[in-house]
Amino acid sequence: MNQTLAIIKPDAMKKGNMENIKKDIIDNGFNILKEKTLLLTDEQACSFYDIHKEKPFFDELVEFMTSSECHVMILEKENAVEEWRNLMGATDSQKAEIGTIRNKYGTDVSMNATHGSDSNENATKEINFFFND
Repeated sequence: MNQTLAIIKPDAMKKGNMENIKKDIIDNGFNILKEKTLLLTDEQACSFYDIHKEKPFFDELVEFMTSSECHVMILEKENAVEEWRNLMGATDSQKAEIGTIRNKYGTDVSMNATHGSDSNENATKEINFFFND
C-alpha cells in the first residue's frame, strides 16, 4: 500500500463540502490514515508551496491557502498518488472530467477544491510537513 497527502482547500471547506469529498475518497477505496483541520499561517503556506515561489500566481496561492481552514489527510491505497490524482481530476476545475472531485466541487484553476502530491517522493515530504509526529 502507498500513501499520499490530500488537502481539502479553503474554497471547498467554506462551501461545506468536506464530508462529501471524504465520502468520495472512501467510496473510491482509500483509507484515511490521519487527518486534521487547520488554518495555515503565511509562513507554512510559503514553505509548503516553495516550489512555486518564482511563479506569478505564488502570492495569490498563499493568500488563498491562508484565507480559511483547510483539511489535510494521509490517504492509503495501492498506487495512492496516481489514484488520488485521477480522482481529483484536472487542475482547472472547468476542464476536469465529469465525476471527478474538482469537477464536482471546484470553481476554476486556483479554487479547485483539493491538492494532491504529484509523486511518491513529494508525498513523503508533504506528509512529513503536516504530520511530523
